Amino acid sequence: MSQRIRVLVAKPGLDGHDRGAKVIARGLRDAGMEVIYAGLRQSPEMIVNAALQEDVQVIGLSILSGAHNAIVPRVLGLLREKEMDDVAVIVGGTIPDGDAVELKKQGVAGVFQPGAPLEEIAGFIRRWIEGGR
Repeated sequence: MSQRIRVLVAKPGLDGHDRGAKVIARGLRDAGMEVIYAGLRQSPEMIVNAALQEDVQVIGLSILSGAHNAIVPRVLGLLREKEMDDVAVIVGGTIPDGDAVELKKQGVAGVFQPGAPLEEIAGFIRRWIEGGR
């Protein structure tokens, strides 16, 4: 690809633990992607607005609080409202397998559990962007 992949990494909700999100952000940068780290305590509206302003191709949400079933559908809905259907959403964190299946049915591109190798996440993003969904 001639242009670098742009990824927004955000920590939605009240979860104050962002070490994993920062590790992912750095790993994706090291893999050649342009990463915008939105930081802690982001609302779905803040995340989608940042994605629009930064013209990203991927939103990565790091959720450890268990609020994924409330936050992720809201982000997906806002993306649809703003006609940003081409933006892939990936979710990382403590997501039970059953919830991961449901999130994918709702439109999440991928779900990654704690400990997922950075190479796996970067490769998934590259394949998604290149059309190998």
